[in-house]
Amino acid sequence: MSQYTFLREAEGEKPDLSFMRFGVVTTEWNAHIVDTMLAQVRSTLAEYGVPENNITVRRVPGSFELIYGCAQLAQRGYVDAVIALGCVIKGDTPHFDYICLGTTEGLVRLNATGKVPVINGVLTVNDEQQALDRAGEKMNKGREFAMTAVKMVQFVQSFE
Repeated sequence: MSQYTFLREAEGEKPDLSFMRFGVVTTEWNAHIVDTMLAQVRSTLAEYGVPENNITVRRVPGSFELIYGCAQLAQRGYVDAVIALGCVIKGDTPHFDYICLGTTEGLVRLNATGKVPVINGVLTVNDEQQALDRAGEKMNKGREFAMTAVKMVQFVQSFE
């Protein structure tokens, strides 16, 4: 399933999520890319009626710190889903591999054991152009991450 199919399927009938609260934790690293995705997340959630004051945004230094930041938002009980936004661009050392693996494992652990869904919105790319392409309007990963959060909130609601 391509990202474009995913978005089309998710955008059928839009539920009213005006009462839902979302947390977004972003990184300082590659802020020009991450902030583009954050704007896409905000605009997508607004389409579903989520007021701006129901979106809590916190910034942490880097991708490893996303795990702690997301855990804090999720554990405090005032959000229904958390979206982690970051961008790790491959360099010349194995540091990229350690950051990507550690961040992914940490976010997966939070998602599997936490009380609210945690969405992994961390781009892992070979170069800045790949990141710009994914964060830009063509691929619109920020929107995709927001849609994943919306679908997971709906999933949780289906048990209530």
